[in-house]
Amino acid sequence: MWTVFKQRLWNWRGVVITTPSIAIAVILLRLTGILQPLEWSVYNQYMRWRPPQPRDDRIAIVGIDEEDLKFIQQGYVPDGVYFELLRRLIAMKPRAIGLDIYRDLPFEPGHAQLVRIFENTDNLIGIEKAIGDESFEKVAPPPVLKEKGQVGANDLIVDPDNTLRRALLYFQGDNGEETVYSFAVHLAFKYLAEEPDFQVEVVEGTDNWWKFGQVIFTPFEENDGGYIRADDRGYQVLLNYRGPREHFEIVSMRDIFEERVSSDWGRDRIILIGSVGESMKDLFSTPYTLSPKQRMTGVEIHANIVSQIIAAALDDRPLIKTAPEAIEWLWIFLWSGIGAALTWRLRDATKVRKFLFKRLMISLLAGGILMGFTFAAFVGGWWLPVVPPALALTGSVVAITAYVARTASDIRRTFGRYLSNEIVATLLEHPEGLKMGGERRRITILTSDLRGFTALSERLPPEEVVQVLNFYLSYMADVITSYQGTIDEFMGDGILVLFGAPTLREDDAERAIACAVAMQLAMVKVNEQMQAWELSPLEMGIGINTGEVVVGNLGSEKRTKYGVVGSQVNLTYRIESYTTGGQIIISEETLQDAGENLIEIESKKLVQPKGVKHPIAIYEVAGIGGKYNLFMPKEAEIFYPLSQPISLQYTVLEGKHVGENLFSGRLLKLSDRGALIGAEEGTDSQPIVLTNIKINLKSSDSEIGEDIYAKVLEKKADQGKFYIRFTSRPPAVEAKLNEVYGMIKG
Repeated sequence: MWTVFKQRLWNWRGVVITTPSIAIAVILLRLTGILQPLEWSVYNQYMRWRPPQPRDDRIAIVGIDEEDLKFIQQGYVPDGVYFELLRRLIAMKPRAIGLDIYRDLPFEPGHAQLVRIFENTDNLIGIEKAIGDESFEKVAPPPVLKEKGQVGANDLIVDPDNTLRRALLYFQGDNGEETVYSFAVHLAFKYLAEEPDFQVEVVEGTDNWWKFGQVIFTPFEENDGGYIRADDRGYQVLLNYRGPREHFEIVSMRDIFEERVSSDWGRDRIILIGSVGESMKDLFSTPYTLSPKQRMTGVEIHANIVSQIIAAALDDRPLIKTAPEAIEWLWIFLWSGIGAALTWRLRDATKVRKFLFKRLMISLLAGGILMGFTFAAFVGGWWLPVVPPALALTGSVVAITAYVARTASDIRRTFGRYLSNEIVATLLEHPEGLKMGGERRRITILTSDLRGFTALSERLPPEEVVQVLNFYLSYMADVITSYQGTIDEFMGDGILVLFGAPTLREDDAERAIACAVAMQLAMVKVNEQMQAWELSPLEMGIGINTGEVVVGNLGSEKRTKYGVVGSQVNLTYRIESYTTGGQIIISEETLQDAGENLIEIESKKLVQPKGVKHPIAIYEVAGIGGKYNLFMPKEAEIFYPLSQPISLQYTVLEGKHVGENLFSGRLLKLSDRGALIGAEEGTDSQPIVLTNIKINLKSSDSEIGEDIYAKVLEKKADQGKFYIRFTSRPPAVEAKLNEVYGMIKG
């Protein structure tokens, strides 16, 4: 008996060795989280393939879109409009109304009326954002509704791939004592409270699991389904969507105001009010999302969660369940064994082609069975792993094939990761790249700097400075990466970018210029956020130069940095120093490399930077054509004369230092970004073009104001006068000058 067993064990030795080896390898691979995105993709596809669910007519949505804003002839919805909308909906006698609109602050007119309706409506639920994150801060609830306990958290859980697959029912507040229930839970409970004999049971022997009807809401755990070490805090469940966007009945606010729905349209229903317009940015990706147009609005997400709770309680609609982790491991072992056994069974094929063909057919058949079985289980409410068993099946087939063919040494690794940026890749691919030192190479260098950021940082708390800087650098880094630039260094608010190192390309110069234009255009978005933070807009100057430098590893054996050195780097910084905010200045070498026909030049000037023996030509870029087709916006700058000139004193900056000579003058004309200054008569105090100066305005009592920094422009002026462009203005001075400019502009 023992002899027979040993013989069979030997005959099936490939299966005995391969099955656990491949299964354990796949399980370990799965535990790294690398398979998680693939498993989510299969989950999304199964959700889309699933037969459509019937519409839940117990829930309706009043969606506010751009046409509604046109209808009320305002750019936002004031409290008075919400008051009238709620008044009409309450008259329809719904079981619950959910206002998925933040109302922590008054939006006049009509705030007092809205507060009164909050006070007098017991089936109205408001929202708060109770969990802060990197993108959004917490938002307080309407105070009146909070006092009445009629507020729910509208926080949603978005997975790392920006897809929403889970619902949050409740969680513990920051103090650890208060239980914060979700917006959807409040609405569902309001509806179910009017159902006869309804009650929520707590399952005995559990950590407060809820049971609605015959359906137990098993809390989501960190490794359920395809998840690996997910954040499972609070009471979460997998969101069982009814369908894609617009699956619930949605009417517009106009439909309610113009009485396009019947007077009992909302009777005994849950009515949710929320934004559905594309421009209102309350959109989320779901398993049904294949394009941006298929994203689902936040109010529809909450409708799905409410429907899931109510349908479970009243219709016994199943939830999406997952198997215990140990069962999932056995599931992977099973498919590893199936792949190994089937392939091992074919090992005696006499012809290689026949063996390979049978192996392929068996693999496809087994894979089809796996997909069919797991999809059928998903339709029945069970999420079984698909990618790990498929990998185990494939891995076993490959392993047995390699064993039989005795070519194990030639089998490449089937799966792996290569997580390295371009510099690291170059250094690893070339052993000589690991050595200290470098090589001479002609590259294009781009450097950028924010105007007046140092003065701004001195007026802000360090935390806000870092916040602004990180936001700006993040935006710029995305642009630079898209143009294949190598960010060599962040230097405070400055950026040093290389085009041609470590990888040299023929179009380095033109890509650098295109990148610079794209960076300037991206400042529009940056300044929108600055305005939201109530800070002055930022302006950036960019200099670009092309020349020969030394690139390579700099430093010591203990600490090494990949970078560039050479006079051309210094020259790039000098060129950038000639820019005012919003300008791009390039050297003649860069222009020649990029091609004069491709680049649109605004102006040309001769300068002699410090350390350069002879004057050089530099060019202001207005745009780049060809495949890039990027152009700087052209804005005419108009200087308006002041009815009463403003006295001032100024001094020329020498490098980073303030000059010793102090000159007097007057502010004669003003634009939104600059001014015309008249120097004191009888003195030879007019500064040189493109130099930086420090200005202090004088008040009527000759008191000296705060420091203003500016650059002298090339714009022609009469003798004894010169134009400037402000590079840094203290907030108080900026506000005063803007006020004066507004008055003289009319």
